[in-house]
Amino acid sequence: MNQTENTKIRALKLGPANCAVDLGDGSERGEYVDQDYILQRLGRPMRGISLMYCYYPLDRGWPLRASEAFRDMETSFAWDYPYDDYFPFRGGPDGNTEDEPFPFMREIRRHGMDVILTLTMDPKLPEEHIIAIARQLRPFGRMQLRVNHEATGGWFSFNKRASYPEVSDFFAHVCEIFHREAPHIKLILCLDGYRNADDEKMEKEDDFLSAIRAADIVSVDRYLALHWGWPYDVAEEGGTTFARYKVRDIYALTKKSCRRYEELSGRKRPMVLSELNADGDVTGAREQADMMKEFAQLVKEDPDHWLDAFTLYQFRDRGRLGLEIEDPNNRNVGIEQPLMKTFREIIRDPFFSPSLEEAEEVQLPVRLRWGGSEDAEGISIPLHFDADPHFCEAYFTSDALKEANFLMELNGRWFCKAPGVTCVDFMSAFFEQPLSGPADLTLHLFAPPASGENDPSQGEDWAINYYYTLTELPEIRIRTAPIAK
Repeated sequence: MNQTENTKIRALKLGPANCAVDLGDGSERGEYVDQDYILQRLGRPMRGISLMYCYYPLDRGWPLRASEAFRDMETSFAWDYPYDDYFPFRGGPDGNTEDEPFPFMREIRRHGMDVILTLTMDPKLPEEHIIAIARQLRPFGRMQLRVNHEATGGWFSFNKRASYPEVSDFFAHVCEIFHREAPHIKLILCLDGYRNADDEKMEKEDDFLSAIRAADIVSVDRYLALHWGWPYDVAEEGGTTFARYKVRDIYALTKKSCRRYEELSGRKRPMVLSELNADGDVTGAREQADMMKEFAQLVKEDPDHWLDAFTLYQFRDRGRLGLEIEDPNNRNVGIEQPLMKTFREIIRDPFFSPSLEEAEEVQLPVRLRWGGSEDAEGISIPLHFDADPHFCEAYFTSDALKEANFLMELNGRWFCKAPGVTCVDFMSAFFEQPLSGPADLTLHLFAPPASGENDPSQGEDWAINYYYTLTELPEIRIRTAPIAK
């Protein structure tokens, strides 16, 4: 039976979570994992996917990754290379937007998520480099850009090339350029915040006042446990290259940092944790999951609701900072950790989930708007099930539907339909949550940009909104018994 014949559809609004959840995907410790795989493992898209890149185009060795350009160099720390050992950002004045990270950014947006790009860069760069990057990033909608993070530290190359006030002024200048060239892209400032409960000031806050005042979003990176000596040593008792902290202490220091940011700038801005995890090298796999669960519970139970989002670092890691550990025999294979189950529980909690709100009844054709993972307009399609299904599929066989890009949710699980795909199997939505009898469910449908980029021809608001006109519904096939007995 085709469930969408003569059905009544309603407008649907996608809104922010009480506290959003983002996910790191690739860094100096692991490779990028494609979004189809991540969606299948987690069951829902994140608010954003965090990518980590560097930009030192004037350096010898560029554009090779530092560990490749200086393969024969003796190192004893991850950041000993002449420039940061992140993946090289291939944009800029002489760059190529078909190279990394641009294909990954398009894939992230096709899957209904916002891009969060971390970019460490030479603070002595000429202004034309920043202008070129801003213009290259404009089509990627409401993305976030984190420039020269953990800026109060001393390990990244940008801190070895400039004083702290110079790093601060460079960040403020990048903000100025982006606010002019791409004002819809928000700049994240990541400092160290408070390190001790009795400190009157955040770490080096006086040196970073220009950056604090210029930022759109403020953040800190926090690890409940961390082995920073990886991969050059093994964390063992008595060692000095790792630490473990009390979860409540880290929570309190982060909240105190949020308040201090507000005091110093005189205004309230979104506060995020741009990197958060506990290192299994220190805690073991099970306590790693327990610590993350405890932190999420503190966020949820706090009536102040001061934290806007946190980013889990990361999906797949060569060490023990991932939902998966990279198989040493094959980097394309991940070994699931106990944290994966805990993380799925966290992101499925309504507190950490985006809101879905049905509105008025609408008629086809209907114009769908994709602003981003916290602001979109789609449709809801009612479906009836006589019993738990044996088959539940959507067919997109017409020319218009075949080439469309859709993000859909049914029975708590999310699905993507890429351009060219004509059938999506929804049965995985019922494997963990089978129906106990007849039920009425709703299929939620949105249309993120099929190319991964916004379209300048769509109007004055093209940089922040993408539009798709839906002229027909997919055919929904539901069967509640085997086809042959």
